[in-house]
This record gives sequence, structure tokens and C-alpha cells, in this order.
Amino acid sequence: MENLIYGITTGILFGFFLQKAEMLRYEKHVGAMLFRDMTLIKFMLSAVMVGMIGIYILSDAGLVKLSVKATVLGGNIAGGIILGIGWGLLGYCPGTIGGALGEGRWDAAWGILGMLAGGALYAEVYPFFKDTVLKWGSYGKLTLPGMFGISHWILIPVIIIIFLLLFRIIEKKNL
Repeated sequence: MENLIYGITTGILFGFFLQKAEMLRYEKHVGAMLFRDMTLIKFMLSAVMVGMIGIYILSDAGLVKLSVKATVLGGNIAGGIILGIGWGLLGYCPGTIGGALGEGRWDAAWGILGMLAGGALYAEVYPFFKDTVLKWGSYGKLTLPGMFGISHWILIPVIIIIFLLLFRIIEKKNL
């Protein structure tokens, strides 16, 4: 029960911050896709930085156990194409569409219906994918620290510096 409370609390907080940062707005998504407004990209990279630090602190303290999924290029590429088409057509990503509907953006309901239909279709064709696409380019459980053979606490500051440099470039271009 305690884990559910943590999940609900962090979900509400994340939704609150998404709404306050205007990440639920169609215009922000389209602006990011057209490289005219990088607010969404900065928000996502900020969340990656905070999450990366938090997860590894919790993992090192023994409070959580990382469950790394296998890297399968076929599934990642196919899923990325489907996600990109849906995001491009609708202007919402799966992470923001529920919040957009909660704000009263009724066009988001079509995306939610599309995700449900896509999930049902995927369940039907999964046996085919399991023996084909989901085996193409299987590399096992990869992590960047594992690939480079270094501690995550060496790699995390490097990634943060790269993100901060990217933020600086974005700000200089007024995006």
C-alpha cells in the first residue's frame, strides 16, 4: 500500500509540473518537432537528469533494484516509428495525453483511443512479432556504464555536462 501512495504522490506532482510548465499544450509539442520551441526538450532532459541521479542514489542505497530490459533494435525501431507517427499526427506524447485530456483538451481522447486500439492490435500480432521483429538486433541487457566499463557516478556528471551545454546552445538560439 505504501508503494501505491508513493506512486500516486509522485504521479500527481509530475502531472502538476507538466501542467505548470505548459508541457500538455499541443503548441509546445509541435514547436519541439519543428525545432522552433525547445521547452519540451529542455523539460524532458531535466527530468532525465533528475531521474538518473535519483534512481542511482536509491539503487546504491539498496532501496530499489534496477530491472534493465534487453536492447532489441527491431522492437525499438518499430516502436519508435509508431510512436513518432502517432505523436506527429496528434501532437501529444503518451506521457502528456492524459494530462491534456484532464485539462479538457478533447482532441486528446482520440489519441487515448488510438493507444488502446494499438495496444489491442499489438496483443493480437504479438506472436508474429515475438518470433521476428522482437529478435532482430538483440544485444541483451545493456547500460552505458556497463558498455564503457565505468562507474555510473563517473558517467552521470559527463551526461549532465552534455545536457547543460545543449541547454546553453538552445538558449543562445532563443529556442
